[in-house]
Formats: sequence, structure tokens, C-alpha cells
Amino acid sequence: MDIISKLKPSKEEKEFVEKITKEVFQKLKKIKSINFIVGGSISKDTWLKGTNEIDIFAKFNYNKFRDKNDKISGLLYKELKKFFKVNIVHGSRDYFHVNYKEYIFEIVPILDIKDPRQALNVTDISPLHINFVKKFPKVKDEVRLLKTFCKANNLYGAESYISGFSGYVLEILVINYKSFKNVMKNAAKWKPKVIIDIKKTVKDPLRELNPSKVVSPLIIIDPVDKTRNVSSSLSMENFEKFIELSRNYLKNPSEKFFVEKNEIPKEAFALKIIPLKGKRDVIGAKAVKAMNYIKNKLNESEFFVNNSGWFWNKEIMFWFKVKNKRLPNEEIHKGPPADMEKNIKEFRKKHKDIFLKKGIYYARIKREYVKVEDLIKRLLKEKYVKERVKEIKWK
Repeated sequence: MDIISKLKPSKEEKEFVEKITKEVFQKLKKIKSINFIVGGSISKDTWLKGTNEIDIFAKFNYNKFRDKNDKISGLLYKELKKFFKVNIVHGSRDYFHVNYKEYIFEIVPILDIKDPRQALNVTDISPLHINFVKKFPKVKDEVRLLKTFCKANNLYGAESYISGFSGYVLEILVINYKSFKNVMKNAAKWKPKVIIDIKKTVKDPLRELNPSKVVSPLIIIDPVDKTRNVSSSLSMENFEKFIELSRNYLKNPSEKFFVEKNEIPKEAFALKIIPLKGKRDVIGAKAVKAMNYIKNKLNESEFFVNNSGWFWNKEIMFWFKVKNKRLPNEEIHKGPPADMEKNIKEFRKKHKDIFLKKGIYYARIKREYVKVEDLIKRLLKEKYVKERVKEIKWK
């Protein structure tokens, strides 16, 4: 399989990105008080063909601004709007989007630090991550394979609504295991609490790190900051999904593992969600909460969701398959044993139709929802769901 050639940016694409980045920097250089550098996957040359976002770090002098850390976003905004039309993205420290020739330049204010202990925001450490990854130029294409593998299977991104693998985590995995295939071979054997510490800086991470940082099933010690687990946002569900995908890939290596599905399986129920306006991470998390609420309610009502998935283009498509599309009109509710008179009395008060079987009392209860469609219709109208999305429709 020659997948790499399909993933790498072409010579023409690279040249165009270099050209427009230079054009943007010509304006940024006029801001004398701030030092700008290219960041993200483009700075490490691990970016994928078709990437339309370019990260730039705006570095503020540490000694001058460490006590004015909360002011640097405002200072950057004031300077940027002299040269560009700027969109503010709110976060732990506000950052900015500038649209230029169909690309989005994401400009992030950081303190210029040399030691991770100086960091006052997690983004301050990013240039140190870049410097570390750039020491391993031979694995760039292997990183591209792993990134595409995760993107295709909805595992790419440390945002709360994804709870997957960040780009930096994937870079470390490839650096640690030397190749994409070796990542697959090792991941196929993973069990919860896998520990990866490239520099062997922490003897016992489970004891030495803050307990809140080791709750994830995969613990990767940051090579530039031994106090951090860079995979702390990975969920158990996605950890297990990655293991299963790795095993399936090793059994039958195929290009299909690198192709985004974005398909709704046959016989699946599908919901089209238009998310609220705002920061993608925040609105994505709200939409996922609404989806999980629907899944939980279906399970509670014994329709049982046995498979589900979602993808996000302009809107979010959420799909699920249920074990039972229709249930009996009545459900049987187990009650107390025949020798517990007080409990039986209470049970009789609550339920009219009861019967005794093998020394246990049971009640026949009429189901509120027999068809799964009827329950879905009601759930879409519930306040919990409607508050977390702009619009949700049954497709």
C-alpha cells in the first residue's frame, strides 16, 4: 500500500503554504514588541495534504509579561486588528483566527519560556514540544499514517467532545515505537494503565504524578515536562476502540482503515444536529452530551443501543442501532420475596397487577413506549436536549 503519497502535501501545496505564510509574516513583523513563529504540525512537517489551518505562536517576553499574563491576549488583539480582520476564540487564554486566501491562521499568544516550570498556560509549552519532535525527522511520514488512521476512525483530537489522541500524543507514540506498524503491534497488546516514558524520567508515574493526571488508561509522560501526562484526555472507550482497530488492521492491512467513513449504516437511526454557535470544543461537548443523554434513555427503556457513531461536517450526524425496535406492551418488574410481608404491602400499593412466581412477587406494568420511534420523538423535545443544540432533527 502506497498510502503515504496520498497523505503528504504536494510540492505545489507546500510552496503555496510557504508563500502565504511569508505574506502574513510580513505584516506580523511590523509588530515589534512580539516575536512570531510558525507552530503546529506545519512547523514539524507532520501535516497532512489538504490542511487549511496554520498555527502561529505570538511569543511575549517572559520577564516582562509573567505578571501580566492575563493581559497578553488583549495586547495581541490590539496589534492584530491593525493589519487583519480578526475573529476572537475564547479559551483559558483568548486566541485569534485570521482568514487569508482560504486558509485560517490561528494566532495564539504565549509566554516565551525556556523551562516548562515557567509555563502559566498549557500553550506556553508548545514550542518546547515542537523542538522535541523536530529531533526525529525520520518518522514524519509514519506520523502522517497514524494521524490519518485516527482521523478516519474518529479518534483524532484531545478536545472534550472527542476524548481521543492529540497530534502531539500520536507523534510521541511513533517516536517511541519507531513506526506506524510497530504502534499497531504494541497497541494490540495494550491493557489499561499503559505507561510510556521516552526519557525514563519518572520511576513510578502512578504514584509520583498528581492522581488527577493518571486516571486515563494510557499514561504518556511529556518528554519536555515530566509532571504532565499528555494523554490524560483519552477516554476508556476510545482506548479500547484503538486497540480493537489495531488488531483488525494487523489481521487484514487495508487502505479502508485510512478512509473517513462518514456513512450511516443500514437500519440505523440517524439524527442531524446543527450545533450552537461558539468555540468548537464547547459546542461539540454540548452536542455529545445531548447524544449520550438520548443513548442512555434508550438503554433505560430496554431498547438497548448496541452500536453508534457520529461525524461532523457542517452539521453533526449521529447514528445508532438498537437491539429492540419494538418491545412487548408490558414489562415485568421484580418485587420482594413472599416472606417479606411489609415490603409486599408497599409493592401492592404501587402496582395493581401482581403475581407470585417461585416465591417472588412480580408486577406487570404497561410500557410507556413500545416503539423506539415514539421514545426518540419525545427525547428530541426534552429541555436537556434542546438546550445543548441549536436544532436537532430525525433524518
